[in-house]
Amino acid sequence: MPPKIRITKDMIINAAVEVAKQSGYEKINARTVSEQLHCSTQPVMYHFSTIDAMKRAAYAWVDQMHTEYLMTVSSQDDPILGIGLNYIRFAVEEPQLFRFLFQSGYAQGNSLLEMIDSEELIPVLAAMQEGSGLSMEKTRQVFLTVAMFAHGYASIIANNSLEFDETLVAKHLEQAWDGAFLAAARED
Repeated sequence: MPPKIRITKDMIINAAVEVAKQSGYEKINARTVSEQLHCSTQPVMYHFSTIDAMKRAAYAWVDQMHTEYLMTVSSQDDPILGIGLNYIRFAVEEPQLFRFLFQSGYAQGNSLLEMIDSEELIPVLAAMQEGSGLSMEKTRQVFLTVAMFAHGYASIIANNSLEFDETLVAKHLEQAWDGAFLAAARED
């Protein structure tokens, strides 16, 4: 008799992410994840005592994947505009995962204002500050403006209410950056 395939916690998380990617985070449950893995629901429930715990683990994985995606910016690109475009591209390429991250309620205590003070954002803000010559406080203000603009664009696109035109979006994002930068510099 061939040995049984051991279903690991990571396999379950990956399967839950795949379910979210294909059908939406609302469809993550023991049955859909076990179908993805071609196994019974027993291994799924062994590793996760609740569906909510499994969704939170999948959310954390997608959040990490999203962060890595954002930070993959070409060296010739302006880092902030590149990150903003990547944020919007993620919504274009992975609308279900974008909705999971930003429209599901699974973000734990990470409001946009809390995110600006997070340790994870320090490298982004430092790159922005270096390129802009603004104080860190002004840099945060500029980031907040551009982030809100990019999030609005991404949300509209992820919900199928707008076609993605990268040239137009890049132009608008640059205008938002320029306006936020000028406003912040004017206040000094």
